Amino acid sequence: MRLGVVLGGVALVAAVGGCSARDDTPTWTAASPTASASAPSPVNADKAPAYAEPFQYSYTLTRGCDAKAPLGRYNIVVKSGDVIDSKRLGASVQASPSAQVDLGPAAGQDGEEIDPPTLAGLITMARTAEDDGAQVTATYDAKNGRPVKLEIKADDETECFAVSDYDIWHS
Repeated sequence: MRLGVVLGGVALVAAVGGCSARDDTPTWTAASPTASASAPSPVNADKAPAYAEPFQYSYTLTRGCDAKAPLGRYNIVVKSGDVIDSKRLGASVQASPSAQVDLGPAAGQDGEEIDPPTLAGLITMARTAEDDGAQVTATYDAKNGRPVKLEIKADDETECFAVSDYDIWHS
């Protein structure tokens, strides 16, 4: 079974069922005029503050463990805890010309797609995967606790996510 499908299902179950056993779930804060999206100072989870998700923000999610050839890059806009817009950047993955079956809209013409998560959803996905026995390596921003990089190893597959271009939107 593909790790992406498993992780997508885990994220959906976590979002719908709230199955994370941790008490330090993300909280909501209004964006302050002084909040900035400066370059992160990455730290491990034990040294990162709890993440307080802003009301509205955007970020770029890079999926894939090879930084030179990622599986996909997405510009994601989040408002009130929901992804309200996402755009795939570039098309580094091409659909297999040898595919004998139509993989449907999930694969699209540019290869495998994902349902882009909020940053809180990305944190939940990593925690749920870890609770389910996966090996998770994560770094977070030392100032605000947002995820910077995640690597999830389950069975013989590894899934990686990197967060960049984080920007808090002010109303």
